[in-house]
Amino acid sequence: MNKTKRAALAKAGWQLDSAADFLEFSAEEAAFLETKLALSESLRTRRTAQRLSQAALAKRLKSSQSRVAKMEAADPTVSVDLLLRALFALGATPKDVAKALRTRGATPAA
Repeated sequence: MNKTKRAALAKAGWQLDSAADFLEFSAEEAAFLETKLALSESLRTRRTAQRLSQAALAKRLKSSQSRVAKMEAADPTVSVDLLLRALFALGATPKDVAKALRTRGATPAA
């Protein structure tokens, strides 16, 4: 949400919490969700940068296009393991994964 809209909502009396607060996630659950979102976003960015379709990536992973769509949407049925395997199949390095996590702000729970 942009700053102007956030300020207007706050001025109107709306309380602006994070999705994690709304869903009453623990710090660990919130960190895990942020990690999955960071990996999913990185996967979509890397795939589109390589001009690969979801179907082409699915073929590379011996999976289905619908599964790749779920991976990119951070569907709860998709494991972190599968997201990492897909990123590595697209040429990502562990350093690239760490950068994606830092960029999104996924940090371990305190």
